[in-house]
Amino acid sequence: MADLERRLTALEAADRPVPRVQEGDLWALEGLKTQLAELGADVGGVLFTGSVRLPTGEQYAWQHGALTEGLLDADWAESAEVFAALGHPVRLRLLREVLGGRRTAAELAELDGMGTTGQIYHHLRQLTGAGWLHTTGRGRHEVPPGRVVPLLVALSTARN
Repeated sequence: MADLERRLTALEAADRPVPRVQEGDLWALEGLKTQLAELGADVGGVLFTGSVRLPTGEQYAWQHGALTEGLLDADWAESAEVFAALGHPVRLRLLREVLGGRRTAAELAELDGMGTTGQIYHHLRQLTGAGWLHTTGRGRHEVPPGRVVPLLVALSTARN
């Protein structure tokens, strides 16, 4: 019983609310500004980062930074397919379900409102082609580790 109580206490301690970023508490931004200043040029940049634990227990830590100049000079049309793949409610739900542990088409087909098996495979192909999913063998799908945080960043920007 003591072991169970100890484990419960550890779980409760791990379930702390995420602190809100307060005005003036922009440590990531300040770090980016410092790095940009070290470049010796008057450039801008963007940074996004995250540390994620999924319901499946998988953990991901990821960050990406880019200079503004490179982003503004790039051919944005090359990104259209990546964004378009996220533009369908069923695809977004498929991604959420895969992150939640449903990894096979059969498991996904059991969900209400997902359409036919053929439609599910169509959406899985679209997500795979855009790099949001890949297959791991035996018909299992996963969000590639380098896409977990960017996916959550994209979703968080859509909510603002």
